[in-house]
Amino acid sequence: MKEKRPHYLVDGYNLIHVWEGINIGNLDTARTFLIRSLHEYGAYEKFEITLVFDAMRSEDEERTEIYDDYFRVIYTAYNTTADSVIERISYEQVRQNREVHVVSSDAVIETVILGAGAYRMPSREFYRAVVRAKEHLRKKYLSNVTLPLKRNEVGDRIGAEAFEKLEQIRREE
Repeated sequence: MKEKRPHYLVDGYNLIHVWEGINIGNLDTARTFLIRSLHEYGAYEKFEITLVFDAMRSEDEERTEIYDDYFRVIYTAYNTTADSVIERISYEQVRQNREVHVVSSDAVIETVILGAGAYRMPSREFYRAVVRAKEHLRKKYLSNVTLPLKRNEVGDRIGAEAFEKLEQIRREE
């Protein structure tokens, strides 16, 4: 049975438009970057995250990509907004006594989800939280990397006799 983590419902395109440095000219690349970033963030913070992208103009049915027990991406169906999917899921989750946070800067959805009993988090605030977590990870795991002062060679780890034999073999060729 999976643990009950806080559940974050994220309006994907809303977040993409506030994320500094994302190239919104290429939405496929922007979506992929966002998916990877939020999957990592959710694992680090121990959040369950559902990332929702509008596919209003697509002829496809709604589809869900499940990455693991705590991260999934939903692409909405034709003529369905991300907001409506987020509203539906937030109502269902709150009824199950889940802690639900909706990430969107859309004023209408903020009002609706507050009425449902979920928490709201503006997209820019969520973006800053993700960036802070990435910086923390970078400092914690990459700032104190030290390289060896000298090369790590086989000759340093074997005895002089073995080294001499290997050197003779090398020179015979």
